[in-house]
Amino acid sequence: MRILRMRVSDSADVELDANQIDARPITLYDGPVESFLDSPLGTLNPGTRLYGRVWTGGPQVVVRYYEAHPPDGDVVPICAVARLGKGQLRKRPDSKPGTAILDYSGASVFVVNAFR
Repeated sequence: MRILRMRVSDSADVELDANQIDARPITLYDGPVESFLDSPLGTLNPGTRLYGRVWTGGPQVVVRYYEAHPPDGDVVPICAVARLGKGQLRKRPDSKPGTAILDYSGASVFVVNAFR
């Protein structure tokens, strides 16, 4: 992460699903996800695609990112999670099993040192 000029707790804005940018509400599904970086994160510029996985089993959606695809560079491994304050990654009660309906398409992505 130092090569990318990132430290634990660095953050940026992200669209959770590159196929649902600016949609309200959005639906996320258990499994792989492609997100879109809206602001710089270390040396990663806006427009970088983040690839990871979504879990919808609990009251909050969990999104973990494993790699970044900059528009003008090579694929790089990352360790980051999507978060929002005040329970905003809490899925709506009308979400069906294996899905999460969220009121907003955007969140913040935070660099972490490991997944727990």
